[in-house]
Amino acid sequence: MNPKISDFGMARTCGGDQTEANTNRIVGTYGYMAPEYTTDGLFSVKSDVFSFGIVLLEVISGRKNRGFYHANESGNLIEHAWRLWTEGNPSDIVDDFLVETGDRPEQLRCIHISLLCVQQHPEERPSMSSVVLMLGSHNELPSPKQPGFLFYNKPFEADSSPGNDGSSSRNEISLSTLEAR
Repeated sequence: MNPKISDFGMARTCGGDQTEANTNRIVGTYGYMAPEYTTDGLFSVKSDVFSFGIVLLEVISGRKNRGFYHANESGNLIEHAWRLWTEGNPSDIVDDFLVETGDRPEQLRCIHISLLCVQQHPEERPSMSSVVLMLGSHNELPSPKQPGFLFYNKPFEADSSPGNDGSSSRNEISLSTLEAR
């Protein structure tokens, strides 16, 4: 429960008067970038809303979006939260510490707001000023639509070939080309 908020280095990507743009080079922290940015290089003020929704989910759950693991499920933190939401059990994602010390209606409201922020399409996400109002009020919230980055894979199962007890891992290699700025 010691959150660390830092600049992702994106401030210089667009000018102060721009509300959206297209880029040829994708930069940012995986797990926090909006779907339209990672797939098409399109970013807008709603890209930040998506990132905020991820951070809010991380604070409520006490888990990171990247490297998220839950028994019998694959996917990421967004998918896990969405699955619990659609099953009617959104409070199951709340960190145990917050369950003991927090206000349950406020926790559910934060989950609801985070799911509104991570919706697939930017036009469906609220603006940050709307998010601030939602966090500070008790007004009724709209129902969230499907979030971005859902995988819908089967749960991970260890390789059951002879001689493999499932305790090993497979490392993958990626190659990067360095370019001067």
